[in-house]
Amino acid sequence: MNFRAVFHLISYLLFFTTLGQFVSWGVSVAYDDPAAVRNGLLHAALLSTAVSAVLWLVTRGPIDLSRRDGFGIVTFGWLAVAHLGALPYIFSGDLADPASALFEAMSGFTATGATAVTVIEDMHHGVLFWRALTQWFGGMGIIVLCVAILPFLGVGGMQLYRAEFSGPSKDRLTPRIESTAKLLWGVYLLLSLACILLIRFGGVDWFDAVCTGFTTIATGGFTTTNQSVAAFDSLYVESVMIVFMILGALHFPLHYRAITGRPLNYFKNPEFRFFMACWLGFVLMVTLNIRGAHVASLGEALRAALFQCTSIITTSGFVTADYDQWPTASRFLLVLMMLIGGCAGSTSGGMKAVRVFALIKKGFREVRLFMLPNAVVQVKMGGKTVEHAIISNITSFFIIFIFIWVAGTLLMTMFTPDLETAMASVLATLGNIGPGFGGIGPTENYGWIATPGKVLLTFFMLLGRLELYTVLVLLLPGFWRK
Repeated sequence: MNFRAVFHLISYLLFFTTLGQFVSWGVSVAYDDPAAVRNGLLHAALLSTAVSAVLWLVTRGPIDLSRRDGFGIVTFGWLAVAHLGALPYIFSGDLADPASALFEAMSGFTATGATAVTVIEDMHHGVLFWRALTQWFGGMGIIVLCVAILPFLGVGGMQLYRAEFSGPSKDRLTPRIESTAKLLWGVYLLLSLACILLIRFGGVDWFDAVCTGFTTIATGGFTTTNQSVAAFDSLYVESVMIVFMILGALHFPLHYRAITGRPLNYFKNPEFRFFMACWLGFVLMVTLNIRGAHVASLGEALRAALFQCTSIITTSGFVTADYDQWPTASRFLLVLMMLIGGCAGSTSGGMKAVRVFALIKKGFREVRLFMLPNAVVQVKMGGKTVEHAIISNITSFFIIFIFIWVAGTLLMTMFTPDLETAMASVLATLGNIGPGFGGIGPTENYGWIATPGKVLLTFFMLLGRLELYTVLVLLLPGFWRK
């Protein structure tokens, strides 16, 4: 791996991080946070600037990237921005524990939404803004941002785009990858602005509207209160967030095609149809299951189920109800939603709907072959045959995902009081969901977990956000051989 070139590009990623920290410091000044908080945010931004500048200076030179270097930039870049992203929490004093601060920063940049903060209302405006901004950056991906606006480096961006962009589908909207990244970020900006304005029209003040809008379209889940979205107590705001969580969980190139006059592309996409069918089916089943003993009226049950199912299947992690108290059937359905996640090429986590759909198709194919062993049965999606290599890759991804979940659960049993919490903590971080069940349920947080447990879960967030392979390939001895 070309370490000099890799870390030179990472210096640019760190530069974007410092810009966000300076903006957060400005917000802190505007809202008259205590002097210690303002100074802490400023010192964090200055230190981050110094680190990025020194790294840039010592790594200058010709850049020639390989596919292997792309994996290195993405993985080490995400680790670097998370470490610098922890500085505002530590220097401001709002989250002084380094392990908790790193956990919070990684949760932000991976758009996970798991928090180590016990009382969010005690955090100051500048820090809360930084917290939301990390999720907004991480939603579409800092790497894609870099590819979009740094073509002057003369670096081929496909290595970065392929390594970072979520899901097995990596559509190019234009022949040039830089142009594709710019278009995706343009769509992301447009949706973000629309979400913020619509939430503001619901009577939410500008600060909360901006922070919530950032984390909604990023399907992140951070909010400015411990009560999450329940604090707004607004059907209108919940409805707006449902729409934009779904938009964030869909394949972003579809949004671009819809904006440019091809909205029917949504319905032609097999993953879109499968995802929407799953979402509506889960909402219906949970509504019927919680109606009665747990929720008084059908309308209240539908409202709770619609928001919570949307939040979980899009891996946003917002909360309006304590779903940990729901019937066992509903909680099991929520686990299935956590596993499925959103669509490929979206801001969501999970295994991705297209993979689950392909695995179901493969299952039916195997049953047919069992009955008719000499038949030629192909896996098709949207009328097109899916190559065997892709099906094999998806199957391997599923096996690795489940293996990591099981192995991670075993490790987390050393840091959690019960099996439910251990299993939920690994799934909620590996799937970039945020809240889970038990000790890290919708009314709890991760702050009580011991430092080794937090570090382990921080690693799982990175694994999930970068789709397993991007990180795991760096652990192979063969990766480092020339």
